[in-house]
Amino acid sequence: MRPRLRRLQADYEHMIRVFEGHPHIRVLETSGNPPDRYWIEFRILGLDAEGGGDPREIRAHRTEVFLPSDYPRRQPFCRMTTPVFHPNIDPQKICIGDHWSAGESLAALVVRIGQMICYQSYNVKSPLNAKAAAWAESHLHQLPLQEVDLTVGL
Repeated sequence: MRPRLRRLQADYEHMIRVFEGHPHIRVLETSGNPPDRYWIEFRILGLDAEGGGDPREIRAHRTEVFLPSDYPRRQPFCRMTTPVFHPNIDPQKICIGDHWSAGESLAALVVRIGQMICYQSYNVKSPLNAKAAAWAESHLHQLPLQEVDLTVGL
């Protein structure tokens, strides 16, 4: 088996093991054999400001993670499939670039996305969403939105 396929298979087995029965993160669907695309559901407190209004609390979020042909040297492509109001998330991508290394597990990346959704992790200095960054800076006393350990099983 080629190294990439071994890594994809190992990632898949680890993802299933880590998130089976996880209280906040669930693998909804995969594509490929072994999988190179994942759809993940998060059951955590996050925000949505769709329609330009004030952010409102949302407790269910979905993301898609695609592993390109040169993964793990190249970072996964991640995007939310449900709206999320966050400084480092826009409708087309989730900013993970500054933190990706080939040695990071896919499950650890998924946990990191969950930590972003509930504002346990955010960067207002180089935002994808300037409005969310301004909101976060003016609402520091409310952050994180939910203090929950998403690393269960890692």
